[in-house]
Amino acid sequence: MSDYRLNIAGAGLGLRRALLKPLEGVSTTDINFMEVAPENWINVGGRLGRQLRAYTERFPFVCHGLSLSIGSQAPLDVDLLKSIKAFMREHNIRGYSEHLSYCSDAGQLYDLLPIPFTEAALTHVAERIKQAQDILGERIAIENASYYCAPGQEMSELDFINAVIERADCSLLLDVNNLYVNSINHRYDADAFLSGLPLERVAYAHVAGHFHEAEDLRVDTHGAPVEEPVWALLAALYQRAGSVATLLERDFNIPSVPELLTEVDKIRQIQVETFSTAGLAGRVEALT
Repeated sequence: MSDYRLNIAGAGLGLRRALLKPLEGVSTTDINFMEVAPENWINVGGRLGRQLRAYTERFPFVCHGLSLSIGSQAPLDVDLLKSIKAFMREHNIRGYSEHLSYCSDAGQLYDLLPIPFTEAALTHVAERIKQAQDILGERIAIENASYYCAPGQEMSELDFINAVIERADCSLLLDVNNLYVNSINHRYDADAFLSGLPLERVAYAHVAGHFHEAEDLRVDTHGAPVEEPVWALLAALYQRAGSVATLLERDFNIPSVPELLTEVDKIRQIQVETFSTAGLAGRVEALT
């Protein structure tokens, strides 16, 4: 396993509060790992806190942050990072990731906004990631974000992502749906973009659904089933990078547990089929 990979494997699911009761009966055979946004759980006690503890004692967990705002000009939220560090220790969380975007200035902006693909932004973001890693005491994974405009662009999205990862010495949380959505909206070849990423640095991957606003415009929603081009791109990731733990994100229009588990199982199915077809079944990591 690469030093950049987290200690998770197989197919996971994001745990939302609406799923706490419905998922009580599932096991690590059904869902191999889970993910939570730490901001939604830090200092939460009582019944909800006990319910979360019941899950973190049974499943491997990772954290996916929402509000660190790594690209913001405002000072890095050191108190938030210290709270995340304590939360991760309390629940034996296996890694932390954040979006390559920003969501605050003088206050929270309540959206994930694009970082300009410029040399100045690159230097700024890489330094903030290094600072966050120093506070947490571990490498973090940065997620390629969906975006709908590129103000002041001086370099390509691919070059910007690669340079951030290299300068900060961080990992990549590869959101396959975001890659596909961006490829439609900004008219580039998704497979070529995938091949250009430092795949040896992928900590884990995300898949999700999106909305068709127009023929040439997709909106990242996490509110629909994963589409076939995204599944195909996920298989291409496995062919190039090996067995990568992959998590299904579903934040809205959450279907029944059997429907969710069908999509989680499809991740596992693609993992197994990709390596079986390539004659590499013996190299697939344990999925439970």
